[in-house]
Amino acid sequence: MTDPQQQDAAHEGPIKTPRQLIWTVIAAFVVPITIIVLLANFVAAGDTSGAGSRAMSEEAIAQRIQPVGAVTLKDASGATALRSGEQVYTAQCSACHGAGLAGAPKFGDEAAWAPRIKTGFDALVHSALKGKGAMSPQGGGEFSDFEIGRAVVYMANKGGAKFSEPAAPAAAASAPK
Repeated sequence: MTDPQQQDAAHEGPIKTPRQLIWTVIAAFVVPITIIVLLANFVAAGDTSGAGSRAMSEEAIAQRIQPVGAVTLKDASGATALRSGEQVYTAQCSACHGAGLAGAPKFGDEAAWAPRIKTGFDALVHSALKGKGAMSPQGGGEFSDFEIGRAVVYMANKGGAKFSEPAAPAAAASAPK
């Protein structure tokens, strides 16, 4: 048989006193929490070079607060060279009238232009400047009203009309001194 003291020694744990038990319990809480805090600091301390990391840079801020629109002033004296009806048609009107999109009369289609030509030049120019149906207003845009009138004459004449070119606007009077 074995000695009872030897048998008890085989079943003893490393904690022998209540003081050792208290220190073991404290360490069981403090050590994992310390490890978690150190790991979190290690991960957060690295250089963030991923998406969205430059959100507070001066360039990013300037891009976010830039103006939505801009005001462009035009010279009202007519100092710029006036464009021909063909130039205005090519730049502005050909997108829809070239292919006949959204009910627009196709360029050169006499049958489609005939009822519109019967309304007269002034009605056609009014429709071009103010818009009609799916056509947006052209007045006040990149081209002057005179240039839009030239484009109307160009398109209508290719569609069978015999409109004469509108008279050029009078040059603006000199500003008082």
